[in-house]
Amino acid sequence: MTEKPRSGPDAGVVTAACAGDRQALDHLLTQCLPLVYNIVGRALNGHADVDDVVQETLLRMVRGLPKLRDPAAFRSWLVAITIRQVRDREQTRAADRDRRAHLEDAEAITDPALDFAGLTILRLGLTEQRREVVEATRWLDPDDQELLSLWWLEETGELERAELAGALGLSDRHASVRVQRMKKQMEVSRVVVRALAAAPRCTELEETASTWDGTPSALWRKRFARHIRGCGVCQGLDAGLLPMDRLLSGLPLVAVPTGLDPARVLNAVMGEGGSSSPADQPVHSAHRGSRRRHGRRSGRSGRMGKQVVGGSAAVAVVVVAALVAPRLTGGSSSTTAVASPAPVVSVAPSPTPSASPSTSPSPSPTPKAKPSPSPSKHTAAAPAHIASGAKKGVGVWTFGGVSQALAASGASWYYTWSTQHSGVTTPSSGSFVPMIWGAKSVTDSSLAQARSYGPYLLGFNEPDMAQQSNMTVDQALQLWPKLMAAGKILGSPAVAYGGDTAGGWLDRFMSGAEAKGYRVDFITLHWYGGDFRTPQAVDQLKSYLAAVYARYHKPIWLTEYALIDFSQGTRFPSAQQQADFVTASTKALDGLPYVQRYAWFGLGADASKPSSGLFTDGTTTTAAGRAFQSAD
Repeated sequence: MTEKPRSGPDAGVVTAACAGDRQALDHLLTQCLPLVYNIVGRALNGHADVDDVVQETLLRMVRGLPKLRDPAAFRSWLVAITIRQVRDREQTRAADRDRRAHLEDAEAITDPALDFAGLTILRLGLTEQRREVVEATRWLDPDDQELLSLWWLEETGELERAELAGALGLSDRHASVRVQRMKKQMEVSRVVVRALAAAPRCTELEETASTWDGTPSALWRKRFARHIRGCGVCQGLDAGLLPMDRLLSGLPLVAVPTGLDPARVLNAVMGEGGSSSPADQPVHSAHRGSRRRHGRRSGRSGRMGKQVVGGSAAVAVVVVAALVAPRLTGGSSSTTAVASPAPVVSVAPSPTPSASPSTSPSPSPTPKAKPSPSPSKHTAAAPAHIASGAKKGVGVWTFGGVSQALAASGASWYYTWSTQHSGVTTPSSGSFVPMIWGAKSVTDSSLAQARSYGPYLLGFNEPDMAQQSNMTVDQALQLWPKLMAAGKILGSPAVAYGGDTAGGWLDRFMSGAEAKGYRVDFITLHWYGGDFRTPQAVDQLKSYLAAVYARYHKPIWLTEYALIDFSQGTRFPSAQQQADFVTASTKALDGLPYVQRYAWFGLGADASKPSSGLFTDGTTTTAAGRAFQSAD
């Protein structure tokens, strides 16, 4: 029977940790480490990368705390971060995962941590049916392996159903359906394990397995299960199977290794414990999407620090000044959900768009951040001329004078992260491009609105980000035919980062679309640069775009871009640096034949705060705004 779920951290402790209280951070890390370790350990089958992923999760948790809006939702937020890290690591380690080790060889494995199933058996002395359950986990679909790791913790009383559902971005009802489906797959997998372990093995099953390479997979699970259902020899193997809940609910949590010390992790994040100071560390590349809200993956560009634990568990150390300061304030947000694991630039429209055009939410015009020591200067002076290049566009949200500013910007097109542009008048020289923001935007009314505007349609907004449309690849592919049915020239989902990464969100989506025969007419990307030197920033942007084009060979729309550094909170360049980048980047983008359109982030700016915006009202431009007006 499931135990009463353990209560989450005290909301007061979470609030204090969000404000940078060191003692509260220490307590919070210590309290949540076992939960994170067990989710990662079970989801990754105890691979040697577990410690790396756990540490990276903790780092992202600490970096994201200043943006956590609801302390009571801390556990759900943390579990969501953990699952995201598991998914990221799964993409990079899929090629070398060793899933062929037989359970009877577990004691001979040189490093038991390389096989979680074997390690679990050795530590817990499982009964035969528990052995079968652990072995059966290898036959699940990847998404169901993640779900099993969460459900397992629910059965042990570590998670509540609401937390499990929240981590997967599902309703409680949908989560229950997913759990039941996963459990059915597990029952089928248990029978497959029994059939393959039978001595002697069914001769027809042996023939079916003659071309099998020995690696458990969902495809072979289905093939073996189809044989078992119609085989007189194999039928009945499910006799005597105990319910999985009874077998797993009593399992204790896996002990956290003594070398994984949360205090040392926190020291690394806070810049203590011998880690290099920011000035001593190399300047990070802004290439890989550079939206530092979600951090870097190991082996890629970024500030690298010393190891926090022994062995190969190196982690990226990012010194976050915001952790020791009061919570970041300023800027309105259109979402009320918990924040994503790192600073967020644009909070695009709510995933539940209003049916009324007049109440459609808009993205936050600027990141929540402390004012820069070099705020942008604003002036109403106009440039010598206003150029309107065919590629040049801008992201728009409503503010005083928005329509006048849009007309004066020189943008030939714009979008609002929505299928409508309430409160914004389209200038005679420009056009509006609709977007289907997320899963809940895929409605008949939204698609009808999209059909009424021009030939183009933009896909989902940053599905790889928890605080944006937050969609799995499978979910996006399931909905994609509805977008295709709108009959528009259709852009891919716009990932926040990693568009050039093999196995990344966009790569998996494009591979899935190709396999299903789905149409994607152009690639949509976002990019934010943290290197404020104009030549270097332009080169990094061009390098990223070139890498994406080389991977997919499709036209590119760059629908969000600017200079903003997220490696240490949120930092803006000087007004002149932003303006210089606007001039140089627009020239570079106009010269790239595979870049069809680009959109600066964004039209609006707050006169009292640093930002990348172009206009503070209908007539007052920033330095970047004047540079944008002049850009051909």
